[in-house]
Amino acid sequence: MSFADKQLLVTGASGHLGKAVAGELRRLGAKKVIAATRTPGKHPELATLGVEEREADFDRPETLQAAFRGVERLLLISTDSLHAPDVRIKQHRTAIQAAVGAGVEHVVYTSLPNAHPTEGPSIPDDHFWTEVALFKSGLDWTILRNNLYAEVILRFAQFALKTGRLVSATQAQGRSYVTREDCARTAAAALLNSTGKAIYDVTGPASVTHEQIASVLSRLSGKSIQHVNVPPEEVEKGLVAAGIPPFAARGVRGLDEEASRGYQAIVTPTVKNFTGRVPMSVENFLRTTVPALVAA
Repeated sequence: MSFADKQLLVTGASGHLGKAVAGELRRLGAKKVIAATRTPGKHPELATLGVEEREADFDRPETLQAAFRGVERLLLISTDSLHAPDVRIKQHRTAIQAAVGAGVEHVVYTSLPNAHPTEGPSIPDDHFWTEVALFKSGLDWTILRNNLYAEVILRFAQFALKTGRLVSATQAQGRSYVTREDCARTAAAALLNSTGKAIYDVTGPASVTHEQIASVLSRLSGKSIQHVNVPPEEVEKGLVAAGIPPFAARGVRGLDEEASRGYQAIVTPTVKNFTGRVPMSVENFLRTTVPALVAA
């Protein structure tokens, strides 16, 4: 079954993932795609796709209610509001309430592997309580627990290429990194085809450790790069010292701690099952991106 004739809305459509999903929906034949952003009319890339743009500000519930009007299926891309505790979960709950009020039939949500409650604010906690809000909503839903984007590796690869050190607190545990493109294709397919209620882990083809990433970076760059395992607090301190905002540094530390417990190592066939294509491996992704980093 395909819902290509339904009204489909993508939140956060001006972001990298949202734009990619909107484009994939159009490529797959979706006839009515709505791109929801805080600043409609200011994104030429969306205009070229032939989608409708609507204002949707997660901090202004009235804009969500208007944006979701007439929408039958909605992709709720988790927001990037990590600067203060509980902001993101409040935004997500507001969006889910607006979806219920607008008569949306199905919500696809981008979550995190092993979403779970924590004592204090955290990324897994935000996703856990968003999932709970969906469970309680009465809506049908598809939860896509996206592993970390392969693109995240590039942020640390730049430092590693300069210093010869790839630093983490993952304790030799792996992650099933998945490219943003594979996540976008999976989300578009889910929005077009999923029914009922289901949770899927969206992963790359293999779990990859930082030692393996360091080895690949060494081969591709011709430089000697070693993985250095440090305590989680050192990861956070090092990022803050490098100018990363404290809230972002805490988030990276928390994700490393999650990985060290094996929570991000699961490998599933979700991408292939939804899209018909095997997801890109970390090595192939780095082959296409690292040469430009080295040249820079």
